[in-house]
Amino acid sequence: MIDNKFSLGFFPTPLQELSKLSKKYPDYKLFIKRDENTGLAFGGNKTRKLEYLIKQALDENCDTIITAGAQQSNHCRQTAAACAIAGLRCHLLLGGEKPDVYDGNLLLSSILGAEIHFTAENRKGEDGEILKTKIENEGRKCFVIPYGGSNFAGAMGFVTAVKELKEQLIEQKLKIDYIFFASSSGGMQAGLTLGKEVYQLDSELIPISIDKEELNGLSLEEAVLNRIEVGALKLNVNKKFNLSDIKLIRDYDKEGYGVVTTNEINAISELVKNEGVLLDPVYTARAFYGMLDFLNKKRIPTNTNILFWHTGGLPAIFKYANDLQ
Repeated sequence: MIDNKFSLGFFPTPLQELSKLSKKYPDYKLFIKRDENTGLAFGGNKTRKLEYLIKQALDENCDTIITAGAQQSNHCRQTAAACAIAGLRCHLLLGGEKPDVYDGNLLLSSILGAEIHFTAENRKGEDGEILKTKIENEGRKCFVIPYGGSNFAGAMGFVTAVKELKEQLIEQKLKIDYIFFASSSGGMQAGLTLGKEVYQLDSELIPISIDKEELNGLSLEEAVLNRIEVGALKLNVNKKFNLSDIKLIRDYDKEGYGVVTTNEINAISELVKNEGVLLDPVYTARAFYGMLDFLNKKRIPTNTNILFWHTGGLPAIFKYANDLQ
């Protein structure tokens, strides 16, 4: 199961110290996991999920992929790239109305050959089954990837990411006490949670909520728990998980999905001007700001090692250019 994937990315992604920021925050030692370097059409964490999802689609003899997201969806951009590599047709259901000019991830998804359907207020795949029926009536076989690639198959990408991280920690003789990352559709959070158990990683996860909306009527915590329970059965993880085990920091999502505030702008500036590493304005900037706020307020113990898991999303910078200048 762990090896049943279609190769799409460059792994392992770098694990490096943020040496200048560690000096600015001397009570902590800061590190970063560089998943913006996975290599699939500007990279990002969705590459890990798609290696399992595309393999499942191919194993089921599907010739068409359907998935959904916002117009600046990193998942949709990487899905379009994965489909180009695998020789699959790609249909994207993107929220909002068709813009006069495509930019950022939307432009890249189009260049990569995806057929794009604009779905107004529906950006999380609500119209997926309707489109699937239409396409299959034309004689094709469809595979629907859920919003964010977040089901058990997608989560497997982050079960194996924990294995990758643990090998790097052993090689560098390093212990990480806390891992901060952006959590939106929940697949990464589910995979990391399962991976911690499978590979006995002694680090506490601190997921920063990006999107306060529910997923198919479920809170994100409930959706994550459902995926963990499915994965625990398939991976023979004996631990019993409860909703209380699903931590999610909701202190920074009040403005809503994709709304760039001074918090995100300051986070981008702090990292790029000290370490030369770019964040995207929607996901990683919000999560990185949350981490810095934790450090400033001493919300986690001092003299600990902190890892920020960079999940990519850099093309969205160009969409939000007016906010960042």
